[in-house]
Amino acid sequence: MLRDIKSLVDPQSQTDPSFKSIRLYTRMTASEVRRQLIEQFGYTEEELPSSETIRRKLNDLGYTLKRVLKTKPIKKIPETEAIFEQVEQINSEADNDPHTLRISIDAKVAVKIGEFDRGGKNRMPTISVDHDFPTEITLIPYGIFIPEYNELFLFFVSSKLTADCIVDLLESWWQTVKHRFAHIQKLVINQDNGPENNSRRTQFMKRIVDFGTSSQLTLQLTYYPPYHSKYNPIERCFGWLEQHWNGSLLDTVETVLNFAQTLTFKGKNPVVTLVETVYSTGVKLTTSAMAEIETQIHRLPNLRKWFVEIFANPHSYWIIFFVEFSYQYF
Repeated sequence: MLRDIKSLVDPQSQTDPSFKSIRLYTRMTASEVRRQLIEQFGYTEEELPSSETIRRKLNDLGYTLKRVLKTKPIKKIPETEAIFEQVEQINSEADNDPHTLRISIDAKVAVKIGEFDRGGKNRMPTISVDHDFPTEITLIPYGIFIPEYNELFLFFVSSKLTADCIVDLLESWWQTVKHRFAHIQKLVINQDNGPENNSRRTQFMKRIVDFGTSSQLTLQLTYYPPYHSKYNPIERCFGWLEQHWNGSLLDTVETVLNFAQTLTFKGKNPVVTLVETVYSTGVKLTTSAMAEIETQIHRLPNLRKWFVEIFANPHSYWIIFFVEFSYQYF
């Protein structure tokens, strides 16, 4: 029953947007969870505990049943609910398919290296500089998270975070884990539709198509709707990281890496890598080159920006295209 409750609540949960807590906040009430257990899993009224008991169990699982306080109302676009429904469907299918692996990727705000106050508390007397002066060194944390195994891979990028950088990190990560996942044929990638990795970013799409070809993986790009990136599972890991080093002075690169390596998330330490490659910004394809890329991918009708599939075997794409074309025109 606890496993069924978690499967209902987890897709509706987000981390604290301020990263000031490691609790998760859910949109579902205990009464709604109870109703869904009956409707979706076939429990009877007699089999289920009361809503109050379910509320306590949700707290034990790490979910807080209260609204997340925000300084601004949550913004929505007309497609928000449709995007969420599609994300949940794709994630559920991925988690139940033994040949599919789901990962969650995203970046955190750059960390300034220096004796700067981070707003936390420390049991040791700690003095920081009185202003956040400009610093020559910043590190951008970039995470790859495997929800099924609660495994976290943290990359600290000293350069600009570009489309090339993101795909390089994906390729590097896959090289280190592919021996464990020889049975995997498809990779579902949960991510935010950011400026460097959105599905209209020409260089990102070129590189991600190349990655699918070289790895012989079918790739499913699954984007969360705007203003809702906190539902992306990787954000929960960043909340733990912020709590872990909050109150400490991140005054050297070594300090940042050491704190990241000693983070314990779900009983495991992350794999931490420093990335010192310098990346150029502004790299993009011509219109004709991007048009060629578009022939190699499949976008979901009506939600074309948010769901993109890249087939390891291009023949699979043309089968889908023909079926959709036939459905629309014949």
